[in-house]
Amino acid sequence: MLRKSRIAAAAIFFVCITLLFLDFTGTLHAWLGWMAKIQLLPALLAVNVGVVVGLVLLTLLFGRVYCSVICPLGVMQDVVSWISGRRPKHRNRFRYSRALTWLRYTMLVVFVAMLLAGFGTLLAPYSAYGRIVSSLLAPIWQWVNNLLAAVSERLDSYAFYSVDVWMKSLSTLLVAVVTFVVIAVLAWRNGRTWCNTVCPVGTVLGFLSRYSLFRPVIDTSKCVDCQRCARNCKASCIDIPNHRIDYSRCVACMDCLEMCHKNAIRYTRRHGTPASTKASATAAPAADVSRRKFLGVAGLLAYSGLRAQEKKVDGGLAVIVDKQIPRRATPLVPPGARDLRHFLSHCTACQLCVSVCPNQVLRPSGDLERLMKPEMQYERGYCRPECTKCAEVCPTGAIRLADLTEKASTQIGHAVWTRANCVVVNDGVQCTNCSRHCPTGAIRMVPLDASDPKSLRIPAVNEELCIGCGACENLCPARPFSAIHVEGHERHRLI
Repeated sequence: MLRKSRIAAAAIFFVCITLLFLDFTGTLHAWLGWMAKIQLLPALLAVNVGVVVGLVLLTLLFGRVYCSVICPLGVMQDVVSWISGRRPKHRNRFRYSRALTWLRYTMLVVFVAMLLAGFGTLLAPYSAYGRIVSSLLAPIWQWVNNLLAAVSERLDSYAFYSVDVWMKSLSTLLVAVVTFVVIAVLAWRNGRTWCNTVCPVGTVLGFLSRYSLFRPVIDTSKCVDCQRCARNCKASCIDIPNHRIDYSRCVACMDCLEMCHKNAIRYTRRHGTPASTKASATAAPAADVSRRKFLGVAGLLAYSGLRAQEKKVDGGLAVIVDKQIPRRATPLVPPGARDLRHFLSHCTACQLCVSVCPNQVLRPSGDLERLMKPEMQYERGYCRPECTKCAEVCPTGAIRLADLTEKASTQIGHAVWTRANCVVVNDGVQCTNCSRHCPTGAIRMVPLDASDPKSLRIPAVNEELCIGCGACENLCPARPFSAIHVEGHERHRLI
């Protein structure tokens, strides 16, 4: 019963969190967004004391339930391991192995150092799973949606609408592919190896779970040393010859309870300090090459960003040249991020805001200093003042807005006009796109020739009024570079 309840809860969390990353409309976050906010690392970065204390108490009471139910990357490993175990020759394939304590704590120290340097998101389990879903599964989900949109359109129904499918970041795609392949291979062969040797969250919770109040306990009077529990323990933490369980690695999956046909393992209240805790602290780690050797990646998955059908000609005559991203001295981060330093220190690069952005403004950065963390680009859309989707879904507080008024009055950058790119100067035609679409009236048109009031007009930017929304940059007809682009501000301010 305990195992079935755990599986049901894990399935609900896994499906719902996956849908959060696949939902490009942002409607599910009103009901399911809390599932992202109770992940351990996002809660820590958001200084959500209630969630952190709750997860600590949950672990001290019931063990590593977080790893087996709440963490989507942990559940993904269970799914891969279960599929592998369905093959006859792979049944009863696990065996007890000593804990690689030195490696676990070394990876934890490395993670903390990487987190301080801004690269800790590579090992964070929730963020890693988010990148896998948004980079590998989301394009398939969107292609299916586009197919349904095409079918429904023929039936005069608009229940679905077509969306662009495109690769937002090559570096994020490569990281997602490598992460998925490594974790999937480890789970396929050895179950929870990643959780118990690499994952920093697993290491921290493993330390706490050694003192959990409730845990699986071996009844030596009933045990017949058949080792069915140990051979089906994906955490490899059951030492049957010594009748010990390494509770720092046990993920409370309850598989052992169901496998034992003598009812020799019970999930019950602990009594005293378990011998397994003492043994794991003093025993010398045995060399286990399979646990330390990361396999080379066999090859990249199919190019997930095969570009969706896009309009390439204007009226079937003139070829439309794609816009290119201008080089910005300071990157643009969303309103509500406060400043660049605060945003980079709190963002876990989970890609949730990137997935939900309806205007396709947010995308993962390819810059090494901000690798995979979202930044704003305007060649496909602009940041609409009435949209706060990114702030609504951010689980860490890296993007936080009080209301639409704050969004519309937050200056994240200012527009800069480039004379050499402007069609008014180059082609001698009148154009007022930038001024007509500016939501704050920060752009006005002035005569190109100051001595001739009737001459063609060019834009003049009032930096005090500009909020950096990018409407001017996005709607500028100049190609491949817009004649007006937005330069970011390291510190945002209200106007």
